Amino acid sequence: MSTLPAYRWRLAPDGLATRRQLRALGLRPGGQDVAAQVERPRRRRGPLVAYLYRIDLARPVRPMTPARRAALAKANTARQTCPTCRLDAGYVIPSSLGMCVPCAYPDEQRVA
Repeated sequence: MSTLPAYRWRLAPDGLATRRQLRALGLRPGGQDVAAQVERPRRRRGPLVAYLYRIDLARPVRPMTPARRAALAKANTARQTCPTCRLDAGYVIPSSLGMCVPCAYPDEQRVA
């Protein structure tokens, strides 16, 4: 097993990019292995690590199809529908509550 080359923050060589940087270029890793990593030092904990991929091996992002768009819309609607009252909350339901705010705190909503 070989270890990955590690670079300090902002000192990675040209030709390598993070997933987010690839996405900004309209690319995706495309199944390639991680080429290196970048480490950002922190004071009290271990360093933040970001994996780097080779840009020359990256592939274009797959286009959004009508079926994928419909599936994404359905998933987002499910995240906004309260399981208790079955109403669209208009925002993503917090996973910490598991329901919309009026259902989670019914007494406080009546007072206001």
